[in-house]
Amino acid sequence: MAMPQLNKDLILSGKIKSQVALGLPNPAVFEYPEKILQFGTGVLLRGLCDYFVDKANRAGQFKGRVVLVKSTAKGGADAFDTQDGLYTHCIKGIEEGKQVEEYLVNASISRTLTASKEWDSILACATSPDMQIIISNTTEVGIQYVANDPITGACPTSFPAKLLAFLHARWQHFGGAATAGMVIIPTELIINNGDVLKGIVLKLAADHGLSGDFVNWLEKSNHFCNSLVDRIVPGSPDAATNAAICEQLGYEDSLMIISEVYSLWAIQGGAEVKKILGFAQADKGVVIAEDIEIYRELKLRLLNGTHTFMCGMSYLLGFRLVKDVMVNGYLSKLIMNLMLSELALAIPYKMDFKVADRFGRAVLDRFRNPFINHKLIDITVQYTTKMRMRNVPLLMNYYKIFGKAPELFSMGFAAYLQFMHAVKVEDGKYYGESNGEFYPIQCDYAGHFYEAWKEFDLKKILADTTLWGEDLSALPGFAEAVEKYI
Repeated sequence: MAMPQLNKDLILSGKIKSQVALGLPNPAVFEYPEKILQFGTGVLLRGLCDYFVDKANRAGQFKGRVVLVKSTAKGGADAFDTQDGLYTHCIKGIEEGKQVEEYLVNASISRTLTASKEWDSILACATSPDMQIIISNTTEVGIQYVANDPITGACPTSFPAKLLAFLHARWQHFGGAATAGMVIIPTELIINNGDVLKGIVLKLAADHGLSGDFVNWLEKSNHFCNSLVDRIVPGSPDAATNAAICEQLGYEDSLMIISEVYSLWAIQGGAEVKKILGFAQADKGVVIAEDIEIYRELKLRLLNGTHTFMCGMSYLLGFRLVKDVMVNGYLSKLIMNLMLSELALAIPYKMDFKVADRFGRAVLDRFRNPFINHKLIDITVQYTTKMRMRNVPLLMNYYKIFGKAPELFSMGFAAYLQFMHAVKVEDGKYYGESNGEFYPIQCDYAGHFYEAWKEFDLKKILADTTLWGEDLSALPGFAEAVEKYI
């Protein structure tokens, strides 16, 4: 007998027979007003932002739902419509050394609108007094200026133009009332994403000759918040995994997602923003603060920076997944010491070490997650740029503080240089060799290092300021510390 499809009727019927503990929504949620317009239907937004909204609704703290805006229309029946926006969220991972496995049905999404086909319905949302928040994840390419993008008539092409059209419609409907302003939170992976988006919207407003009164309202009554998001949501599970989980749950679900336990959504804002973002109080993972730079630094240096050091070394030693590296007693201890004894002490941002230590230990739990297949080779993409941006500032600051070469940092840097040693070129692509296997070197500087390794000169490489932005050969003892591991 075929299993039923997850939808509103199934929830209200009370007939779900799950073999695992399953968090079901309170039926009252279906009556909550729409408070959020969300541009993007991807797994990150559903696994992080919509997760927080759903959690707050369960606690009776926000009592609002989300209107999704799809950028493209797919043929056939849409899963969001078929399932009434409902989806299962499987949360699996390690938290404080303990394995966590949780299943819940997220009911935060009210409906889904396709921008190209239902633009009038999206603009109609601008007239709702309940609507308070706009969230976006349109990829980094989505937040860009497109000249001459019309904001009247048909749906605009770019996201900033869509946003401008929506805000202008809202300003007109509410007669420029300050209370009609929105909290706008882009989650795209761009530094100061809120500021960047605001700048483009203002430029478009000038291009279209919109009134000074509107521009004034745009600037003073709306909050464009910089934000940073951090949660691994690999995507929808493969067909076999999906089928196995559905068998346990007792229903079919085409929108199921899996995420790790850890979650962070840091949003730059003050008291007014906090008041509007009522969902924030439901989970410690939502942080609203006037300065969120500390969170960017912690993620960039301890998570991304450690990844950058460990990936080359671990790959050359025969490992392929982050989680497998962390099972190795020697390497997991080395990585912990690298992160907490060297990198955490050198973060170029003033903070309490206890904060960095606590964040770092949470990162180590994330690395150990047995449910996440994070490929080391993927982390090596644009290896040189990552090393320069993430780790060279740490090296410089370490020298400023301690005046000597960090030992494990030097080892990781040596492994990076070894990884960048290409032994063959095919169709313009560079390949290294490890344990008799060829691997791709997916880095814009692969050709540079291919030539450099022909007559290897470590000090010359370290002195190349075009690579590092600094002369690393001038750091006392660094060349010697790296050389002994090559």
